[in-house]
Amino acid sequence: MSEAWDDHELLARLRAAIEAAEAVPRDFVEAGKSAFAWREIDLDMELAELAELTYDSAMHREEEAAALRADSAVLRALTFAATQLTIELEITEGALLGQVVPPQAGEIHVQGGAGNGGPLEIDDLGVFVIRGKPDGPFRLHCHTHTGLDVSTSWFTL
Repeated sequence: MSEAWDDHELLARLRAAIEAAEAVPRDFVEAGKSAFAWREIDLDMELAELAELTYDSAMHREEEAAALRADSAVLRALTFAATQLTIELEITEGALLGQVVPPQAGEIHVQGGAGNGGPLEIDDLGVFVIRGKPDGPFRLHCHTHTGLDVSTSWFTL
């Protein structure tokens, strides 16, 4: 009789595990798959410095809303900082407008977000434009002509 009890307990635990797995939000599963898909790219980029997200205007929206005029557009701004390079982004309706600071030429790649994009040019003023907005989690990898390699942390718009 104890073996039958053990079988019922095992089946109940398996059923609970399956129900828990099905309860995970689809976006969360997709984010995990995207991150795993880029594991080899991450190995190739080991020498790149990580630029951490240091500012996201979406986190300060209430404070900024009070300071903005009613007719001004609200853009999302992000700042990623590394030791020798900062990547600043403005998110518009159809593009990502960016600048590397200090200004310098190079190229930028979009990794993840339904594909690998680039390389895209960074001009002498450090300015770049990414047309369209990536879907899902992505990061940017910047290589400057002065030899700096910097990757942002993964993020989603």
